[in-house]
Amino acid sequence: MKRASKTIRLCVATAALLVCCLAGGPALADGVAWDTLSPEQQQVLGRFAGEWESLSPEKQQRLERGAARWLRMGSEEREKAKERMERWKKMTPEKREKVRERYERYKNLPPEERERLKEARKRFRNLPPDKKAELKERWKKMTPEERERFRERLLQDSTR
Repeated sequence: MKRASKTIRLCVATAALLVCCLAGGPALADGVAWDTLSPEQQQVLGRFAGEWESLSPEKQQRLERGAARWLRMGSEEREKAKERMERWKKMTPEKREKVRERYERYKNLPPEERERLKEARKRFRNLPPDKKAELKERWKKMTPEERERFRERLLQDSTR
């Protein structure tokens, strides 16, 4: 009798655990159903329609968020995004990996440091074309050590 009681308790505990796991998981496990997307999102994501069900739930969620972001953009923002996508497509896998690594490092910087970098980039973008070209040329000729010292000097200048 004790053995049967233990088995029953084990079965009940297992069933309860299974119910808890299933109750907490469908949103992530199911991903995003194609028919839950708005008609506008479906249009943006049209090239994925035939393979949507075979995409991972994470990719479906990423694409859904991307489509929503795209639909919120103005025409000028969309043009810039298209240009960035084209540049991305033309990059070698090695270059893409470097960009990803740099972005990860950037995300892990303290907010003040990220703000300083944004300001430095903004100052560079506002330079006259000939000055930009001159700086780019100097950068290409620098050794990695010289580039690091240059970065440090820029950061120091931006904190003054």
